[in-house]
Amino acid sequence: MMSRAERTPLNDWWWTVDRSLLAGLGCLMVAGLVFLMGGGPPVAERIGLPTFYFLNRQAAYLVPTIALIVAVSFLSVRHIRRFALVTWLIGVALCVLAGKFGPEIKGAHRWIQFGSFGLQPSEFVKPAFVVVAAWAFSEGAQRRDMPGGLLAMALLPITIVPLLLQPDFGQTMLITIVWCTLFFVAGLHWFWVAGLGGAGLLGVAAAYTVLHHVKERIDRFLDKDSGDSFQVFWSRESFTSGGWFGTGPGEGIAKRHLPDAHTDFIFSVTGEEFGVIVCLCLVALFAFIVMRGLKLARRTDDTFSRLAITGLTTLFGLQACINMAVNTQLMPAKGMTLPFVSYGGSSLISLALGMGFLVALTRKRPRTTSLGQRPPGTTPSAVPGLMQ
Repeated sequence: MMSRAERTPLNDWWWTVDRSLLAGLGCLMVAGLVFLMGGGPPVAERIGLPTFYFLNRQAAYLVPTIALIVAVSFLSVRHIRRFALVTWLIGVALCVLAGKFGPEIKGAHRWIQFGSFGLQPSEFVKPAFVVVAAWAFSEGAQRRDMPGGLLAMALLPITIVPLLLQPDFGQTMLITIVWCTLFFVAGLHWFWVAGLGGAGLLGVAAAYTVLHHVKERIDRFLDKDSGDSFQVFWSRESFTSGGWFGTGPGEGIAKRHLPDAHTDFIFSVTGEEFGVIVCLCLVALFAFIVMRGLKLARRTDDTFSRLAITGLTTLFGLQACINMAVNTQLMPAKGMTLPFVSYGGSSLISLALGMGFLVALTRKRPRTTSLGQRPPGTTPSAVPGLMQ
């Protein structure tokens, strides 16, 4: 048991970190391993791999994932900004390289291959972009000599253009929505909210017209008979056959037909084998983490921390919502993982980076007085460090 009286870095971390947030993330990781025991083996056997190949690799990936969350959560606010900026710059550069030289997988160039190891740089761009954009917005709000708003506006096209060229419309949409959320929280007028909403609809219409795979998925969503609805059928069938209480672990049928039962459609497999009640509990767990993050964002007085926490929480919750909406046929199919539940090395490590930022920013820190400000009812001489 750690004592508050002991002044060590680990002890200080334990008493300042939000343990409820950590507990929620830990529960998600454990749930991911349990659910992957059902969705992983059929896919592994179908492609000639050992039965528990995906489960074993997921468990192995969780070791650096946990280590990264803890390590990043020790960073100060200043070091979080610098780390995010470097990660964003490297990530965008790798996205450009992936679009030009990366292997083609399912019609897109999204991966960088290092021998047998594959990396999807867009996954790491997401959390870093949120922190850098929050930094720009906060600087613009606090310093009149700093064009933070313009910088934040420039960050969006610099980030999403390489993604559109891959193409990766889903990640582009996700990043854009989170950026709009930051813009709104930073004090965007309702007039601009309507303008951004209109621009978003125009962007979706343009993607539908120009990108064949986007048009195909939307048409298939609106009319199930307009194309191959194999995954749609088995995803829907999994919830129907599972009912409220499920068929039992390992007894599902849909996972033997879904090609991405261990990644994009893990939620469907969970619904069939564990039932709708367990799925609702999983939704409640995601909701708890999101609501906890937003509550902590509301408590902080620092503009940057408030924006960054809100953005990271929105990114996490929105990605989960998109995955679950696709599985329940509320959205067109999109290859997006369920955070900490779906299999994937790049996804896990990038989520660890984002949640490490979140845990670090939500730690209890002593309140400091900004230069040029003083507590109400005090004279300048009563505030150390302020010039009289």
